[in-house]
Amino acid sequence: SMPEQPPPDASAAPRLVELVTLAEQTAAIDTLIGLAQQQIRVFDQDLSQTGWSSAARADRLAAFLRQVRGRRLDIIVHDTRYLESACPHLVSLLRNYGHALTIYQTGPEGKVATDPLLIVDGKHFLHRFHFEQPRAALGIDQPEQTQPLASPFHGIRAAGAAGACGTVPRLS
Repeated sequence: SMPEQPPPDASAAPRLVELVTLAEQTAAIDTLIGLAQQQIRVFDQDLSQTGWSSAARADRLAAFLRQVRGRRLDIIVHDTRYLESACPHLVSLLRNYGHALTIYQTGPEGKVATDPLLIVDGKHFLHRFHFEQPRAALGIDQPEQTQPLASPFHGIRAAGAAGACGTVPRLS
């Protein structure tokens, strides 16, 4: 008999889905990290709502950064206090993978952005419409929808404090 083919990875099936809870978003972020091949970009108010303090999330990110040279993780936040006080696993990633991980804090111009965003490899995204509301859109293999989301990212980043948040890099 023929050897059975493994089923295709359902998590990578192209789709555009609306999510309505923070739990769905937290799961979606883990799915997106699992799909990432080259670059993960995160913009968030302060990382407090969607699982960024968990050891499991940091382990997934470490695996992403470890597997292939040249991978990048860029995180931009408005406020670094939660990250510094409640995300020790992320902070240790910064120590171990500082060559591949940058954490920026937005400057005054960047503060106008209120829609948390995660972009993977320029083709997968999670876009939350406003940080005070749990509604979000998840796009898997949607490069056309991802590109316009990626452009404000450069603006937010340009307006960010260069290098990582004042205190975080000095924890090493």
